[in-house]
Amino acid sequence: MDSMHLITDLKQLFLDDHPLIDLRAPVEFAQGAFPGSVNLPLLTDDERAAVGTCYKRKGQKGAIELGNRLVSGEVRQERIDAWTGFVRQHPDAVMYCFRGGLRSQTVQEWLEQEGVHVPKVAGGYKALRRLLIETLEDAAQNHSFIILSGMTGVGKTELLPLLENSIDLEHHARHRGSAFGHLPEAQPRNIEFENRIGVELLKKSEKGIRKWVVEDESRTIGANCLPEPLYQAMRRSPLVVVQVSVEERAERILHDYVVELRQKYRDALGEEEGDRTFCEYLRGALGKIRRRLGDENWRKLDGVLQDALDRQICRGETDRHLEWIMYLIEKYYDPLYQSNFERRAPEILFQGPPQACVEFLKRA
Repeated sequence: MDSMHLITDLKQLFLDDHPLIDLRAPVEFAQGAFPGSVNLPLLTDDERAAVGTCYKRKGQKGAIELGNRLVSGEVRQERIDAWTGFVRQHPDAVMYCFRGGLRSQTVQEWLEQEGVHVPKVAGGYKALRRLLIETLEDAAQNHSFIILSGMTGVGKTELLPLLENSIDLEHHARHRGSAFGHLPEAQPRNIEFENRIGVELLKKSEKGIRKWVVEDESRTIGANCLPEPLYQAMRRSPLVVVQVSVEERAERILHDYVVELRQKYRDALGEEEGDRTFCEYLRGALGKIRRRLGDENWRKLDGVLQDALDRQICRGETDRHLEWIMYLIEKYYDPLYQSNFERRAPEILFQGPPQACVEFLKRA
């Protein structure tokens, strides 16, 4: 095959943000995809299952014959039209199947007959995935990390865009990393979460970055789980601790988790459904920490929260939320953070207000 039609420089595909045509079946794509990829499958889930069963019974030849029968006539033309339509909009697109084998070769040959030339990825999805796993492992083993920490509400996430060498893990997880961190949009599958981190590491490593700043996170961010090598590297890394007054922290939490989050739910679901879901979400988030709060404290706070939500929805007032926010800061979150900082005191490189922390990290 013409080498121009086979992509072997996999790293460059991610560095250049090539549009990626994923030819795998929808069920495969749903398990984990790459940034910039679109699923235009050769076979539907049912067709793939049928071909797989045939392969086990009759071998490759029988499976190919069945595949050609299933994807023929109008069905075949519809899929060719979908591929060619995408390529017309994205002339630099490349395509792949799971291993870069029969499916991508078949589609490539069909498109060649239409006068459309689309390169396929050597090794397919599996090779691209391996590249990103190796990128994560290399960063964890051979690069260094500094953990941006601080009490809840200090605005750690807001500081990350100010640092060229930062990786915003919560952005990739589409979650704010606490019981109250769920957003209206769905989180990615864990493989996709890892892929998103891997691509950013790959791009920034290409610029020569070998020291990374990441926010202090637990092993899980919502439903997503940090790659084990990355998490272990973070646990071994020193801290920079952001310090902000408790009043400022409460106001930031009010804005981020009450005012702004309500608007996100309304934007996503419409005003009435958005408000209903937002209220259910906040009370459900408080319920997640009921055991740690104790039943009596939880009941009191749940009543305050319900009253605060009623005032917010009916009259647009938000000040009542500060009561339960301040309680959680002082009685729940701060003791947890303080215990952690005392335990890790020898690992703290610097602590101070936000801008001072940013300036320190730029010099570190």
